[in-house]
Amino acid sequence: MTTDPTAQPTRLAHLDAHTYRDWVAGAHSTVILPAGAFEQHGPHLPLGTDATLSSTLAEAVASRIGAKVAEPLSYGYKSQQKSGGGNHLPGTVSLDAGALIAQARCLISGFLSQGVKNLVILNGHYENYQFLYEAADLALGDVRATPPGAGLPDPAGPTVLLLSYWDYVTEETLSTVYPNGFPGWDIEHGGVLETSLMLHLHPGLVAMDRAVTHPPANLPRFDRLPVDPSRTPETGCLSAPDGSSAAKGRLLFEQVIAELAGDLLGELALPN
Repeated sequence: MTTDPTAQPTRLAHLDAHTYRDWVAGAHSTVILPAGAFEQHGPHLPLGTDATLSSTLAEAVASRIGAKVAEPLSYGYKSQQKSGGGNHLPGTVSLDAGALIAQARCLISGFLSQGVKNLVILNGHYENYQFLYEAADLALGDVRATPPGAGLPDPAGPTVLLLSYWDYVTEETLSTVYPNGFPGWDIEHGGVLETSLMLHLHPGLVAMDRAVTHPPANLPRFDRLPVDPSRTPETGCLSAPDGSSAAKGRLLFEQVIAELAGDLLGELALPN
């Protein structure tokens, strides 16, 4: 009996091995790997916010482009004081650079070596990015059996794309979500963007009655080690979630998904 591919689950974890084997042999097999963190997001959002958002966005994109979604990288690189409040805060459990690179490299190599044509890493934790880049570069070297960065890439070989979802938020959307002015990505942690997305996508995980109003963090232009805990707002959020709403979350979600899916369809030459 032949399985109807349109009836298959989007998440790879819900496929059986034989259906996966047949799917991965297709000409356009594309896997999206969400990447997040286990990190405090103040008193009103869950510790798994980054992985939850990246996974939900990945599933929405995958359904538009015919891709599958791998289980997320749920732990990320160390939270930085100027972008995530700091690794010293309770509830934040992180990987060091070597551990994150090694884990991501194994996963990327594993999928590509089994015949996945395109691997898309959808990042939801700011601090992950360069280590995921390193993992992807090393994994491609593993699969091609050549030193990373050596020689010209094989145009017929597998492709890895790396992106962070917030880079797809347009200026027009920002002006609607932040009518009093966008404070900047550097302090958007536990603030309006993440809170609004969670209110739209997973409202049962948000406790707005516990949200705290406070001024945005005023952090120096340098990193200090060890960190000075007094520089992080007591909530752990770098900006307050004032003005967050499910309606703003829906706008952010729909706009990001549309543009992200469009980019992937064009860059990877996927059939519509």
